[in-house]
Amino acid sequence: MVGRLSLPANQHPHNFVLFAHCFTCNKNFRAIRNISRALTTDGFGVLRFDFTGLGESEGEFSDSNFSGNVEDLLEAAEYLKQHFTSPTLIIGHSLGGAAAIIAAQKISSIRAIATIGAPSNPLHVKHIFKDDIETINDKGTSEVNIGGRSFTIKKQFLDDLKSQSFQETLKNIGKSILILHSPQDKIVEIKNSEEIYIAAHHPKSFISLDGADHLLSNPQDATYTGEIIGKWSKRYLEMPEAIALETKQEVVASLDNADGFTTQMKLGSHYITADEPVSFGGNNFGPSPYELVSAGLSACTVMTIQMYAKRKKWPLENVEVHTSYKKLHAEDCRNCESSEAKIDTFQRAIKLTGNLEEKQISRIMEIADKCPVHRTLKSEIKISTNLLNK
Repeated sequence: MVGRLSLPANQHPHNFVLFAHCFTCNKNFRAIRNISRALTTDGFGVLRFDFTGLGESEGEFSDSNFSGNVEDLLEAAEYLKQHFTSPTLIIGHSLGGAAAIIAAQKISSIRAIATIGAPSNPLHVKHIFKDDIETINDKGTSEVNIGGRSFTIKKQFLDDLKSQSFQETLKNIGKSILILHSPQDKIVEIKNSEEIYIAAHHPKSFISLDGADHLLSNPQDATYTGEIIGKWSKRYLEMPEAIALETKQEVVASLDNADGFTTQMKLGSHYITADEPVSFGGNNFGPSPYELVSAGLSACTVMTIQMYAKRKKWPLENVEVHTSYKKLHAEDCRNCESSEAKIDTFQRAIKLTGNLEEKQISRIMEIADKCPVHRTLKSEIKISTNLLNK
């Protein structure tokens, strides 16, 4: 099987999600990507993969069935367990929702289930190729057209669907479930969500995806779905305790022994993460310390320039300041006899947008050097350090 693991950009995942796609879809289906993106933004790691015979996964679709999809989910869960952490949330879209419910009963780590436009019985999928069922039963196989693509469906596929004890599983699942469905769904009617809700025990929740189609073709619908699932599931999952940083100073930074370089910070009333690049041994979950200093210089410069231009009523529409930090060989230094002498250098480039005269531009470039952070970096700096433990 071939899958894709999506991870948060600014932290280690607090929980891992297993995603079961819809019948004949694949892991790269746009709605699945948008849902996954919303979840990774919320700190989840998401594994989506192609069922056997679909997408990039090996095998023949004609030899697969619903039970095989469930087995694929169990294998994917085992992969996460072996290489990362066992999944705690499972999501299923359409028939994948039914497979997710069955698989959740067999994956002990799963604490929460979310279904999207799921049928209340796997047999519902028969309506997609209802005109071919007689041929399948008589000849044992038939080529059917699903969504403009041709698939071979064998009788064993139908027999496997009939063998599923889906309602019994729902009654005994013992895990929290969120049912998302659109009232306008023309593929799997909304009554299916009602039947799932009635069969399942509490805790259970229902969210209406009003205005969405079955495939969540509108990216906003898919993103909304991912955001709702993320927020709902946190009530039932183990979440790391938020670090409460307090300080009498303007900024505080906190780093645990096990976190490498990933540093939690509070700047005034704002929380951010600082880190180092992967090449330096960090996780790249946030800007490096020198990037933060460069950011302060850039921000202060644009504020100073715009404030001056407004006071002068000059037509400055926008100003950009691009800054980077390097240590360069010093041309003028206190230790010039050493060929290794270097000096801290901030390279700053300014872009001005507006109908400005040359004299105005020249003056603005002078004003850039007068921003408070620039002056601080150029002046003699004193840093006073004391121990807070005593």
